[in-house]
Amino acid sequence: MESILVLMQSPEAWIALITLIVMEVVLGIDNLIFISILTNKLPPEHRVSARRIGIGLALVMRLALLGTIAWIVKLTAPVFELFGHGFSWKDMILIAGGLFLVWKATKEIHHNVDPDDHNEDFIASSVNASFGAAIGQILLLDLVFSVDSIITAVGMTPHLPIMVVAVVVAVTVMLVAATPLANFIEKNPTIVMLALAFLLMIGTTLIAEGMGFHVPKGYVYAAMAFSALVEVLNMVSRNARLKNKPGNQSLH
Repeated sequence: MESILVLMQSPEAWIALITLIVMEVVLGIDNLIFISILTNKLPPEHRVSARRIGIGLALVMRLALLGTIAWIVKLTAPVFELFGHGFSWKDMILIAGGLFLVWKATKEIHHNVDPDDHNEDFIASSVNASFGAAIGQILLLDLVFSVDSIITAVGMTPHLPIMVVAVVVAVTVMLVAATPLANFIEKNPTIVMLALAFLLMIGTTLIAEGMGFHVPKGYVYAAMAFSALVEVLNMVSRNARLKNKPGNQSLH
């Protein structure tokens, strides 16, 4: 308790906390996009509960991982070497998560481009997707991002209470934003394709990171923000054209 009181009086601790919260929230955007697309395939009555349960279990998992920081930090140690690059468990987790995202995004893009093709994968990509499978996928992807973010957090601060508070705040933001974002994506079909393209890019970035090629996250999120801005402008333009059509103009 005394150590926590000391941290509360430290300006450096508050700066580290704010920085970690921002980092966790930004990294959570990837998760939210994936969760939104995934849960929108469930029956409407199950979507909100799937998001809450998935994100809630993800919080429990992250807090459990924080309790094993000493073990997680060791995941950066090389396990074997291939093509001159030493691969650690962290690298292999990032590569596996990246491949999963690329595969999932590609399947969903194919489904959106050719909706008449009813070939389905083992995680039930149809409207009647399994509730349990959706939760499992949310946890699987969150595990990948959690390991990466925790290792980054350890490099920013050695204080566990700061990491715990940052994770709880970030996940709370995810819980609040999950349903509005999912509803927005569902109401705007073009956003779905853009979101899937984001997932494809993020998956490719994870694979590159695992292979030893550092990709500055600022570039990735700047590209995502620019693409999102362009799409918002397109939406505004489409809505303006619809309102200006003769049949849609109000009679005075």
